[in-house]
Amino acid sequence: MYLSFFLLTAAVFLLTVLISRKLIPMLKSLKMGQKILDIGPRWHKSKEGTPTMGGLAFIIASVVVSLVFVLVHIFSAEDAKAALSEILPYLFTLAYAVISGLIGVIDDRVKITKKQNAGLTASQKFLLQVLSSALYLLVMRLCGAITTELVIPFFNVSLDLGIFYYVIAMLLLTGVVNSVNLTDGIDGLASAETFVVGAFFALTAFTVDSLPLSCAAACTIGSALGFLVYNFYPARVFMGDTGSLFFGAMVVGMGFLAGNPLIVLFCGLMYIIETASVMLQTTYFKYTRIRFGEGRRIFRMSPIHHHFEMCGWNEVKIVTVFSVCALVFCTLSYLLEYVIF
Repeated sequence: MYLSFFLLTAAVFLLTVLISRKLIPMLKSLKMGQKILDIGPRWHKSKEGTPTMGGLAFIIASVVVSLVFVLVHIFSAEDAKAALSEILPYLFTLAYAVISGLIGVIDDRVKITKKQNAGLTASQKFLLQVLSSALYLLVMRLCGAITTELVIPFFNVSLDLGIFYYVIAMLLLTGVVNSVNLTDGIDGLASAETFVVGAFFALTAFTVDSLPLSCAAACTIGSALGFLVYNFYPARVFMGDTGSLFFGAMVVGMGFLAGNPLIVLFCGLMYIIETASVMLQTTYFKYTRIRFGEGRRIFRMSPIHHHFEMCGWNEVKIVTVFSVCALVFCTLSYLLEYVIF
């Protein structure tokens, strides 16, 4: 499993770099440039026109490398049927991530066509995400990868929630996917944080001896590092919703592969903080507009990474600090879940 992990990581990384190198000029020639919101930080206007939908590079790399790995894994095994059964949960998780990425492709295409920052409506995107999440849970249940028992992190207990498990699972899937999407607001932030979370799940895979989780972590790490080559400040390409929705699905999918989906709320706490900042900002603004006749804000701008930008932090500092915070949360999650308790 260790050898498979390192080979997968290296292969996805290299292929992501090579595809990105060819993809960036293509996106430019097709005029797939990012539209920047007028209400955003004024210095972001200089980024307008930077090619987006760069997430296609690591999606393609992940699919190609994974298919080759799965074929080798099956045909080199003594029991091909057992080998396929073992790797199926990973294939379903990758498929879920690819479908999420395709939703992002539609969203990015609408933005480019309309020449604005808004793509699909919130209801359209949510409906597509609910349908894809429901399909993912169905196939995962059919292959025996999940049950209706929900593990409570750090307490070594689980609760059989029956049908309510699927309600919580749906909320978790759509919530985390969109949280990662919100994190992708400055150069390299989503990729860097996702690399850290991927490393957490890689360590988890080695601890619980899970090949499917190891494969998912390898693809996530390889994709994030490969894309950072071109996405770190100053970014030559943006992943777009294409990439951020794929990453979000991989992150939450790894939680299900680990048999501990709620752990994502702790190891991925930086994603959750981004979403919470938007919810707090919106709620407080609406409340104060009704209460005082004018909307007031908690943060200078949300999601919270933009607040720090408005406070004078440069993008490299934000990515560094946020990634270190992600590393702290991942370390604590691992220690509390697999070492202390």
